[in-house]
Amino acid sequence: MKYRNVGKWGIKVSEIALGAWTTYGDSVEDLSVIKKITQVAYEGGVNFFDNADVYALGKGEQVMGRVLADYPRHTLVMSSKVYWPMSDDVNDRGLSRKHIRESIDNSLRNLKTDYLDLYFAHRHDDTVPMEEIVTTFSGLVDSGKVTYWGTSEWPADKIAEAVAFANENAFHPPIVDQPQYSMLHRERVENEVMPVIDAAGMGLVVWSPLAMGMLTGKYDEGLPEGARLSENDGFRERILSNANRVKVKALQEIADGLNASRAQLALAWVLRTKSVSSAITGATRPEQIAETIGATGVNLNDDAVARIEAILGGQPE
Repeated sequence: MKYRNVGKWGIKVSEIALGAWTTYGDSVEDLSVIKKITQVAYEGGVNFFDNADVYALGKGEQVMGRVLADYPRHTLVMSSKVYWPMSDDVNDRGLSRKHIRESIDNSLRNLKTDYLDLYFAHRHDDTVPMEEIVTTFSGLVDSGKVTYWGTSEWPADKIAEAVAFANENAFHPPIVDQPQYSMLHRERVENEVMPVIDAAGMGLVVWSPLAMGMLTGKYDEGLPEGARLSENDGFRERILSNANRVKVKALQEIADGLNASRAQLALAWVLRTKSVSSAITGATRPEQIAETIGATGVNLNDDAVARIEAILGGQPE
């Protein structure tokens, strides 16, 4: 496993992370399987474990907390997120100071830890002033409940605004953003987010780097029964197209030439840029996380990158 700093900051995360959305949330019910996936990840060098309070409405955090309690806390980088509604209560959502402060305490209890290494604002909240958002997250850093804070799926201009407000007023700025980024979902991140992130010295930890499994070849021949995309209309409509199938199939030759799987190729492509600190993956079987960990050994030379770009249609304008 290789490790990268999160932007210019001191904390180091594994290039491959294990996320809770799939593994600790709704998709895996057998605790023994979850423990084995976690063991394979940890022994393979994964130190970054990502979560969110909304994953299975707290169950994702509870299961992860139970499993990660078996490992020394100082060897883990644990994260969670806050924003989405957790109940029907009008204040149990968003980025108000009230909700953030209550949510961090709930997440810490669920995860069985005294602090989070990274705490994300899961979306931007247009109903709350930036002053309230930044000062609240900065206060969590001062309290010791959070080591660093970040954003997830925020518009680039809002990330820049948060950084500027924090720096101008001596508060802790966000150090990381978590956007969706893959070979099949790249334009917004590359054109809008990366320039802001790089200028601020922030890092990216990206989710869905395998495009919900599309880039693994799982959907080469269509939609298998029970597949995850069959349960998500929005992702299916955007990702599962004939054009994307053609691209994914064409990547096989490049992967073969590098002695890699297409999943490993897709992850290596995401990690080709130093703007990305970690690629967050999910797993429903131990074999899956073992395969994705292998992506850190794939060396994408300039020729391979050029061939990939030709298949994908070139870098976005």
